[in-house]
Amino acid sequence: MTDASTPIRVLLVDDHAMLRAGFRTILDTQPDITVVGEAATGAEAIAQATALRPDVITMDVQMPDMDGIEATRRIVADPEISAAIAIITTFDRDDYLYQALDAGASGFLLKNAGPEDLLAAVRALAAGDGMLAPEVTRRVLARFSTASAPTSGVEPARASAPATTPAVALAEPLTEREAEVLALLADARSNAEIASALFIGEATVSRILQKLGARDRVQAVVLAHRMGLA
Repeated sequence: MTDASTPIRVLLVDDHAMLRAGFRTILDTQPDITVVGEAATGAEAIAQATALRPDVITMDVQMPDMDGIEATRRIVADPEISAAIAIITTFDRDDYLYQALDAGASGFLLKNAGPEDLLAAVRALAAGDGMLAPEVTRRVLARFSTASAPTSGVEPARASAPATTPAVALAEPLTEREAEVLALLADARSNAEIASALFIGEATVSRILQKLGARDRVQAVVLAHRMGLA
């Protein structure tokens, strides 16, 4: 989570220079966001993430030498890098979506999204939240909240729920109040809104993610649906 007094540092990763330039133009016009670097391949993304320590990385999928999914997996696995990663792709494919979440991505947007969606995603990820494109949210929830067979055309090993998604059988059961918090998280309420509705501190809302073992709100929402709380 970034300090509100400092700009959100963003690394742009895409093998098309024109697209990176477009993203930079959108992001650099905002006083709370600054683009600190660019990369055209997965290997470059890892090197730049290591050197620049950005807060947020926008990651393409199909790139030379290493795809964005594998680059995401390696960056997330590095304890020295705390960047949140948003996969931004042209292809609305379920296998990309599930692999991205499995690799540790906190966001998934399509390249036909508007500038306001890109800005919202960067700010959400910098704040410690996850963000999924509206087009894919329903599919994600349906996939993770059921034990249905993999979508046709998707490899079973990749179509299953991410290995990092918390199991429903928690080591320590949720209290009634924590279940209420999780249900409101699934309803896309902000920490402040949840704290106000339940008369609790915002820190309490944040702690539930730690108890769940959830990396971010995307995983928390998935878990809420699997537990029947949403």
